[in-house]
Amino acid sequence: MAIDSTEKGFEINIEASLLENGYIKRILEGEASRLFKQHAMDVEQLFSFLEDTQEKSLGILKRTYGADYKQKVLNRICDQLKRQGLIHCLRHGIKDRGVTLKLIYNKPPTNMNQLMNDLYHKNRFTMSRQVFYSSKHNNSLDMVLFINGLPLVVMELKNQFTGQTVEDAMKQFKLDRDPNEELFKFNERVAVYFAVDPDEVFMTTELKKEKTYFLPFNKGHNGGKGNPNIDGNYRVHYLWEEILLPDSLLDILFRFVFVKKDDILDSDGEVIGERKMLIFPRFHQLDAVRRLEKDVKTKSVGQNYLIQHSAGSGKTNSISWLAHRLAKLHDEENNAMFSSVIVITDRRVLDKQLQDAVYQLEHKAGMVERINKDSTQLAQAITGETRIIITTLQKFPFIMEKVSDFARKKYAVIIDEAHSSQGGKASTALTNILSDKTLEDAYEEDRIAEENIDNLDEQIVETIMKSGKQDNLSFFAFTATPKPKTIEKFGTIGTDGKPHAFHEYTMRQAIEEGFILDVLSNYTTYKTFYKIAKQVDEDPLVSQKQATKKLAQYVSLHPHNIAQKTEIIIEHYRNFTRHKIGGRAKAMVVTASRLHAVRYKIAFDQYINERGYDDLKTVVAFSGIVKDGAIPYSEPDMNGFSEKELPDKFNSDEYRVLLVAEKYQTGFDEPLLHTMYVDKPLSGIKAVQTLSRLNRTCPGKDDTFVLDFVNDPEDIKSSFQPYYETTGLEEVTDPNILYDLQAELEPYQIFTEEEIQAVNELEIKGGFKKSTKSQTELNAWIDKGVDRFKKLNEEEKEAFKGSTTKFVRTYAFILQIATFIDVELHKLYIFLNYLLRKLPRSNKDKDIYMADDVALQYYRNQKMFEGSIELEKTGGVDLKPTSYGTSGAVEDEKVRLSSILDKLNERFGTEFTETDFLSRDQVKEDMLKSKDIQQKAKNNTKDNFKFAFEKSFMNFVIDRMSSNEKFFMKILENEEFKNYIMEDMMNEVYSEMNP
Repeated sequence: MAIDSTEKGFEINIEASLLENGYIKRILEGEASRLFKQHAMDVEQLFSFLEDTQEKSLGILKRTYGADYKQKVLNRICDQLKRQGLIHCLRHGIKDRGVTLKLIYNKPPTNMNQLMNDLYHKNRFTMSRQVFYSSKHNNSLDMVLFINGLPLVVMELKNQFTGQTVEDAMKQFKLDRDPNEELFKFNERVAVYFAVDPDEVFMTTELKKEKTYFLPFNKGHNGGKGNPNIDGNYRVHYLWEEILLPDSLLDILFRFVFVKKDDILDSDGEVIGERKMLIFPRFHQLDAVRRLEKDVKTKSVGQNYLIQHSAGSGKTNSISWLAHRLAKLHDEENNAMFSSVIVITDRRVLDKQLQDAVYQLEHKAGMVERINKDSTQLAQAITGETRIIITTLQKFPFIMEKVSDFARKKYAVIIDEAHSSQGGKASTALTNILSDKTLEDAYEEDRIAEENIDNLDEQIVETIMKSGKQDNLSFFAFTATPKPKTIEKFGTIGTDGKPHAFHEYTMRQAIEEGFILDVLSNYTTYKTFYKIAKQVDEDPLVSQKQATKKLAQYVSLHPHNIAQKTEIIIEHYRNFTRHKIGGRAKAMVVTASRLHAVRYKIAFDQYINERGYDDLKTVVAFSGIVKDGAIPYSEPDMNGFSEKELPDKFNSDEYRVLLVAEKYQTGFDEPLLHTMYVDKPLSGIKAVQTLSRLNRTCPGKDDTFVLDFVNDPEDIKSSFQPYYETTGLEEVTDPNILYDLQAELEPYQIFTEEEIQAVNELEIKGGFKKSTKSQTELNAWIDKGVDRFKKLNEEEKEAFKGSTTKFVRTYAFILQIATFIDVELHKLYIFLNYLLRKLPRSNKDKDIYMADDVALQYYRNQKMFEGSIELEKTGGVDLKPTSYGTSGAVEDEKVRLSSILDKLNERFGTEFTETDFLSRDQVKEDMLKSKDIQQKAKNNTKDNFKFAFEKSFMNFVIDRMSSNEKFFMKILENEEFKNYIMEDMMNEVYSEMNP
């Protein structure tokens, strides 16, 4: 018997599965087909459902409207679907002449309400194949799924055996389906459109002809796109065997789908309209949220979960859905499993979106509260059991003063972008506040049976246990780039005994599916070559480490360096980037410091003004106030508007380039961001997070570009590789390393047992309340150790301080990941926390200044690499656990300034051409030979000479232009650069004329 390999055969198999799982086959023909083409719904099924479930309400409308009541009711339903939208009408019904008609009944959370269960079971799930939907033409849809006559799911099916794929299905939706047809109007009839072939699924919620945007709806396979091979079944079987099953579809419609609303702004930031988008969960989002919910129900409260989802994968929506579901989660006795769900994030966008989403899902105000005032507000929200609380991690330590009793309450804590910074003291404070574990529980779990433990030690044990894993706390940590500490703290222990992410959506899968863009596919690097000359006769001894750092900083902040890179960036943007994304593309410049950001902003605006580029405006982002010399700069002053306005301003068409210094490099979601100019060393997680700002997709955006002045392509590859696929851990941290660190500290004899005990008694005695008297006593005890520390030599001071810091950090981390109790170690941890704060700064912390001792002599930027940085498909990378070895001091050698200059010039120098020659010697020598200059220098004060010098300076420059045009054009074009050169040279000429 021959195999049926046709598209029809594919349809028949899907149909058979649906019919086995609660759907009824419905053939739309005759009058049913005519009504469907007219109203875009199965009218007969709709009224059969209404008569079966709401006979009394229909009776009222029948008496009101008379014999023609069905048409009047149908008109009202169609009108409300248009005005209120499909999703609103599904959840809240249709109001008509004093009655409410429900279009659908969700599955009740429990079986306690028999009436609601009966109504739920009367929902009519039907499916139809080859559905003709218009009287204007003879086009048909492969498959439509109805609930109570509403055509909520439309599928186009293709089969590779007939020469067509899912790409053809998407093309059919785009080209052959008119969005103006009643059936395809946004949020009026159809909730989701699926393009399907036997291997892959894509979806969209709005048809917009060629602008229709499809998202992948696949499980992923071996860390990449697609779906795993299934013995005896299609790869995409999960779509109709799991996702579209009646209960699953109802769950999605009532508890996932929502309408996202964004303001449309004009160039002045004024709201001129609203953009709506119907959000339907992607597979990885749906799967993660449902699996987390199921695991909590199975294992109860007290587990930790790590969700590793790629940057740009929709974590904001995933967190919103999870927060709502956890807030509504009940156990078998119908008790709420969590008193509150606490979301820890620094993203403002999450606040509004979570509030909007929860309101649509719940239609109840007050479920979500954002903590935007003080810790008192946070305390009130928790004590009042606000269902969902959004706050920042920084607020948790302060709440200890406000709240003292959280006994027997349970909390879900969702952490947005979890890293080790979410651990340590701040999250320990969080755990201490919310924990309800008793001292007896702590003893039992850790098998401690010390009968004669004193009161102080007893309280310390309790503190330790509250800092670790708790039965009343569940952590849900979302991140794209987990550090080893993050994996260890939040990971789920696998069969190999190591912690793993509970759920993954890899960067590789997201890129291969086209959900995010590959930011490494168009990468260009430049290398800066320069030579620094010594300006002083003597050759001073300087710190090698600090001098090298300062010299590199001197070059990076040099006006010529800033000016050269400014020209490269702006001209590249204007010639290449600005034409992307339909002329709306934006760029980000990542600078090395706040002072760099300030100088770049000034240089950019000056360059733009000089050339009359009226189509390019810049905006800068940095924190606080930066002083350049005596002049203070702030972000609002430089931009002309407040910090909170920046995201909206940058999103408008007015501003095209954003210059940043440690802001907007993480969590910033601007799809129009196409190009990044990097002038800062990046590595590891920082590199991934920063460059990933470019990966968001939007209509018209099909690539990205990075121009990097600093980093090597291999280093960037090494940073991305661990997070391309599965991120694991080689081994877990051994708590016993704390004893090794303790052993490193003792030989220095900085503290005594008596001092440690005294400080801990003060700490425990204080409890939640601050005591000024205790502070006096604390200082007296700590000062004893500080005095001993001061007697150490510089090398010993650095080594002790390094080991102390490492002990404190390691101990705080181990408390989070292991059941570990050692009272003596905890006492040492408390003591060292205070001691560290009072230890004096070492000489190496003091700044050095050598700008007057050196000068930039040669300079050139040269393109070194252009192309794609290809990541390897290895199946995953295991990270090494954080190293906690000895921090023995490395002596900072004192060397001659000339030797450092030689090494830097050897590293960054090359064969320079005449156009790279920045030394002022040519012009200076001309001036020294000038009789006129000689006479004026010898016969005038320096201030009077300066006036004459400035008048003659440009003549000497112009005379030299033919031999060194590029350098001298810079003097002519750049006022700041000219003044810098002129002032410097005037001082030298005058000094040499008047020895």
